[in-house]
Amino acid sequence: MNVKGQPTRTITATADAVDIIDQTALPHAFVTRQLRTVADVANAIATMQVRGAPLIGAAAAYGMWLAARKAATDAALEAARAALLATRPTAVNLRWALDALMARLTPLAPAARAAAARAAADAIAEEDVAINRAIGEHAHGVIRQIFERRGDGKQKVQILTHCNAGWLATVDWGTALAGVYAAHDAGLPVHVWVDETRPRNQGAALTAWELGAHGVPHTVIVDNAGGHLMQRGQVDVVLVGTDRTTAAGDVINKIGTYLKALAARDCGVPFYVAAPSPSIDWTVDGADAAMAIPIEERSPDEVTMIAGATTSGYAARVRLTPAGSAAHNPGFDVTPARLVTGIITERGIAPASGEGLAGLFPERAAATPAAATARGAP
Repeated sequence: MNVKGQPTRTITATADAVDIIDQTALPHAFVTRQLRTVADVANAIATMQVRGAPLIGAAAAYGMWLAARKAATDAALEAARAALLATRPTAVNLRWALDALMARLTPLAPAARAAAARAAADAIAEEDVAINRAIGEHAHGVIRQIFERRGDGKQKVQILTHCNAGWLATVDWGTALAGVYAAHDAGLPVHVWVDETRPRNQGAALTAWELGAHGVPHTVIVDNAGGHLMQRGQVDVVLVGTDRTTAAGDVINKIGTYLKALAARDCGVPFYVAAPSPSIDWTVDGADAAMAIPIEERSPDEVTMIAGATTSGYAARVRLTPAGSAAHNPGFDVTPARLVTGIITERGIAPASGEGLAGLFPERAAATPAAATARGAP
């Protein structure tokens, strides 16, 4: 996507390092950082300098490449995998990318592993771009249908989003916002309501920044305003991303997504989830299993403190709560499949159900626990 008119990606690799956009500095400063070790990558993921399920997966893959450059023994690679896997427990892309790298590298001689790791990481990054571009085409179709149903050719399509599921959460294009960019670039009139997404404010800080950089009309709202706008007919569609989607269509995404889905259902607003296939966890099937997925517990400081810039331009971090008050900070929640209108993947739009996802990904669905039970496997 574009930053000041320049095509830009969130992560790129040089001959011996990985360059990233430090998302903790946005929106007040555009800062890039160079990662040279697996410890650098693990820290970048844990501190959310890189964030978003697809980008985390790509960054982890490059982390394995940096690890293999230093030491490519079985023990060294397993240690690198463990360090990276421990950074963020909820997003499934992290485990998926690490497993893919280990499967590729383990059969090889140590001398061949660094080159193979770089090739595999590059392939994961390019695949992410292609997947998100395809998701954007399908989501663009949803937006176009809403626009054409009106028939007046004047009113903007009003889109509500939560957290950041734009290109900053991926290598490029984004997931939920990919369709918004495609529609905007095609000349459709769109406007995005941007949830601030407390406590880290990824909507207010990141989504608003990237929409502004690309020239997409948008307005930042407090998290609790979404339902009010839906009640008054000011939202045509809700588009969100996902950190993990189960084989049954349940969605684990940034905390607050569930509340948006409830409001959308009550108001008759379609609620779509943009889900790249690597974020679908085919090992988890059923509502009870979805509720058992580990939910990342982040630092209470993210709730009690807030970062911003003063009117004079200086970065500042201030306390919001009384010093003695405890804070609880779950990073994600579970939106049941019954509240999801459709799941937008690179292969098309599926109903939020096991059957719907299996229809688009029959080769993956065949390996689910439910499929194994149906076959009579123990």
